[in-house]
Amino acid sequence: MGFGGISIWQLLIVLAIIVLLFGTKKLRGIGSDLGSAIKGFRSSIKDEEPTEPTAPDEKPQQLPKQQETSSEPAKHNAANVEKDKL
Repeated sequence: MGFGGISIWQLLIVLAIIVLLFGTKKLRGIGSDLGSAIKGFRSSIKDEEPTEPTAPDEKPQQLPKQQETSSEPAKHNAANVEKDKL
């Protein structure tokens, strides 16, 4: 006896019919697509594992604010003058 009353010979006959219907190249392509899908699923599950949260006592470093140079407002004014001419 095989799986649930199906003998091994019946499984081989069904497998042979499937190979005849679809062909080995198509079955190989389906198998590789299924394998890559399973790999992608497993890797996405591993990537989503929670990481250790940062301690609440730690504060993120803030970058110092950049001071505006005298050339920046001049650029803005020159751009506004160009827009006004149009």
